[in-house]
Amino acid sequence: MSLPLPVFHPFPILARVPDRMISDVLTKPDAALEMTLRPSLFSDFTGQAKVKERLEIAVQAARQRGESLDHILLSGPPGLGKTTLANIIAKSMGANMKNTSGPTIEKAGDLAGLLTNLEEGDVLFIDEIHRLQKTIEEYLYPAMEDFKLDIIIDQGPNARSVRLNLPRFTLIGATTRSGLLTAPLLTRFPMRERLDYYQAAQLHQIVIRSARLLNIAIEDSAALEIARRSRGTPRIANNLIRRVRDYAQVRGDGSITPDIAHRALAMLEIDENGLDEMDKRILETIIVKFGGGPVGVGSLAVAVGEEPDTIEEVYEPYLIMEGYLNRTSQGRVATELSYKKLGLKPASGNQSKLF
Repeated sequence: MSLPLPVFHPFPILARVPDRMISDVLTKPDAALEMTLRPSLFSDFTGQAKVKERLEIAVQAARQRGESLDHILLSGPPGLGKTTLANIIAKSMGANMKNTSGPTIEKAGDLAGLLTNLEEGDVLFIDEIHRLQKTIEEYLYPAMEDFKLDIIIDQGPNARSVRLNLPRFTLIGATTRSGLLTAPLLTRFPMRERLDYYQAAQLHQIVIRSARLLNIAIEDSAALEIARRSRGTPRIANNLIRRVRDYAQVRGDGSITPDIAHRALAMLEIDENGLDEMDKRILETIIVKFGGGPVGVGSLAVAVGEEPDTIEEVYEPYLIMEGYLNRTSQGRVATELSYKKLGLKPASGNQSKLF
């Protein structure tokens, strides 16, 4: 049997502080607040137009036929809306959605418990599906193709296989690293969609919508400034609007003006290109400590005090997309734009020095 997922009660006990420091919205936990900012309908979902159109058509066709939706794989960098789209799909299908993640499924019994508790038409959402153990992954194959589950009872000479019939369900997998998925699992997803980074204009719409939901007065130019510094990622945009809201409440009159936005983002050490303190530390480390590169991600992670996976999945994609970093077979290499950004220049002997 599968172990029940832990239940978190995130509501904090707030210390007694001046009323001006805490609004009604601020008393909510970030997790609950994040859910309020997530769109629940395709019509409210901004960006990813082609992906959204294909998913809408698939949902409408499945509903017209009275069938469950085909299995779907959503890939792309963190924070672009994979979980949000999964929730929208489940709601559009009128189905219940069960959530889990690859690392939490430790035994075949955990997966069996999840699958046998599904009802007809349910959606099973597995986040970070590339982190499933290979032995557990193999149990998914007959479940996805034939909606059957083979389980082994007992051990040794008394071991026997029992096949259980499963209700027709939809598996939605989300991954930040689709290249780590095995070919057998990848080919069992009839629908595979990749989400890309957002344009500033799209993030501008998201910031305006989030400000409205949070009941924050914000000027259009201030919203655009926050959008420009959000690294093409809606999750970061929503995080920034909350932090700027805090600053406007404590240091201003509660409304977000361009000046308030600039000062708040400067306090957060996020520059006009969306680079934060860790981005700059990574670039500076490559240039100063490793002579501009190439340097392996393991050595770089030790030098900046961060996990290799975090550098690869969170920081590197944006730095590469914006042209600050190149990833080669020998390692990471800083580009000319990185030197200009930090006010450094290459020197003879493969060293870097100040202008």
